[in-house]
Parts: sequence; structure tokens; C-alpha cells
Amino acid sequence: MKVLLIEDNTELASAIAEFLAREGYICEICANVRDAQDKLISFQYDCVLLDMMLPDGSGLQILSFMRQENIQSSVLILSAKNSLDDKIAGLEEGADDYLTKPFHMPELNARLRAIYRRKKLGGSNVISFNEISLNIDTVEAMVNGILLDTTRKEFDLLLYFIVNKNRVLSRQSIAAHLWGDYTDNLANFDFVYQHVKNIRKKISAAGGTDYIGTVYGLGYKFNTSKQPT
Repeated sequence: MKVLLIEDNTELASAIAEFLAREGYICEICANVRDAQDKLISFQYDCVLLDMMLPDGSGLQILSFMRQENIQSSVLILSAKNSLDDKIAGLEEGADDYLTKPFHMPELNARLRAIYRRKKLGGSNVISFNEISLNIDTVEAMVNGILLDTTRKEFDLLLYFIVNKNRVLSRQSIAAHLWGDYTDNLANFDFVYQHVKNIRKKISAAGGTDYIGTVYGLGYKFNTSKQPT
């Protein structure tokens, strides 16, 4: 899961980012409204962790901006405020959940996973397509009931394909989603090709269908119209 953390407390932001990295998340950080808006326009995120009080404005401004720009990222508000009015204001502006500081990191992880399940997986911890099944809680990929020996990046890439099935995904967008926005300036994305190749090989070895098609000059697409083998 790719997360944008908008938090001006440097120590807290570093602690959250380090925890999320250990849990397998890609986490980008910014500390004010202006930088957050630039990030949200330039890159895609599964979820935004949003502090309500920022040095150049309010988290509500970011929520309003996301709505105006039709940015579909989920939002989990992180705020020291604990009043009912603040919670209602954030939720009415489009936030998905609200976590009051201070909080325990495992609870943050649980809230993020719950939001992802609701928004992307219909409330389930398992997403399936034909013979392929992915469990986001156990990070296990199965094909025809056979457990695949995937790396974390391979699992995340296959999940990204299935969640975005029938959409063309550029190599650049795949790289940014799985390795972070710093990949935006790389000269090439050959490492994406290698990960896609590995997934295809492992699915085929388990008797599955290779739904991942190359769209020449653009990237890849998980093609649901392809018939299972």
C-alpha cells in the first residue's frame, strides 16, 4: 500500500514512516498544505494520513482540495483534537476514519488495512480473480490452491494489477506505486520488467493463466478477457 503522510511534527512523521516501512508500506512525507497538494496532483496514493493542524493551513483545506480535484485516495485523519465537531467536520469533508493522537502504531496499521479492505476489496481481506487468490493479511498468493513463493514486492505488484484490472499501468506508475516517488527521475524501469517476468513465471508454474499483457510503448495490463488455460 502506498501512503502519503501529511504531518509537520518531524519526530512523529519519522516514527510513523519507519513503522510503516517495516510493515511493507511505501510512505511519502510532506509537512504543509502546499507540498501536500503538489504531491496529490503529481502522484497516486492508496491512503492519505492527514494531520488537521498544519503550519500553512488546515487538513480540511486538503480534504476540500481532494474533492475538487476528484482525488480518490482514502483519508485517515490524525489529530490531537478530540472534539466531536472536529471529527464530524473531517468525515463530512470526505475522510474515511479518524484517529486521535497519541495512538499506538499497531492501531494505525489496523485502521489502514481496514480502510483498504473497505475501499478496494469490498470489506474482505481476500481478493480473487478466477484461479488467483491474494490474502492481504497473510501476504499470501495462491494459484489453483497452490501457495506461490513470492517476494513482498511481487505480491504487492500482483495485488496492484488485480485491483486495477483492465487498466493500462505504465512502468513508471508501477515503479512509483511500489518503490516510492523518488523513482520518477529514473532513466529506465527495467526492474519492473524483471518483477513482472517473475510473477508470470510463478503463476504459469502453478498452472495458472498469464493475464498480464504487455502494452507496447505504454506498460502492462491485467486482461480479464483472457480465457483461463
